[in-house]
Amino acid sequence: MFVVGITGGIGSGKSAVTDHLETLGITIVDADKVARVVVEPGTSGLAAIAEHFGTDILLADGGLDRAALRKIVFDNPDERKVLEGITHPRIRDEIARQLTEASSPYVVLSSPLLLESGQDTVANYVVVVDVPEEVQLRRTMARDKNSEALVKQIMAAQLDRQTRLARADTSIKNDVSLDALYEHVEVLHEDLLERAAAASGK
Repeated sequence: MFVVGITGGIGSGKSAVTDHLETLGITIVDADKVARVVVEPGTSGLAAIAEHFGTDILLADGGLDRAALRKIVFDNPDERKVLEGITHPRIRDEIARQLTEASSPYVVLSSPLLLESGQDTVANYVVVVDVPEEVQLRRTMARDKNSEALVKQIMAAQLDRQTRLARADTSIKNDVSLDALYEHVEVLHEDLLERAAAASGK
């Protein structure tokens, strides 16, 4: 299976790209969604988290209280390592399972931390959705109603724009309109179909 990794900084419009590819018949494996699936009620992931962090991180319905857990790990690197030790292997296994089950001509692994987390090692080709940093800032503040300081903090925790672009096989610009973006996506899609066919020897 030809795996295309798609990433981009916060507010870059990565979801708009993957949503459009999905309408073109491509399977999208979303790392953010997988991260939620592996800690759903009844999973070994949630049981392990509750065992270590205590039942205070559970909601009344048995689900994970993300805000409570975030408070514990945000300022405590040791606790964050414990949490990552529980979730990361499960995320990796679930991503691998979903990629294997995909039946489209190629499959997309969409992840905001594709390059930071090492998830790009499973990708045959890496696409970065790119926008200028001031656009990232403006979009994210408007979308999430977050302060400029908080958005800048989130951006600082991600790879900087130059490093991200340097590590990509190609990039797609998203600083004009949605229609313009969809045109770029459709050109990219045709290219990826050719690459996938060449890789499979068809």
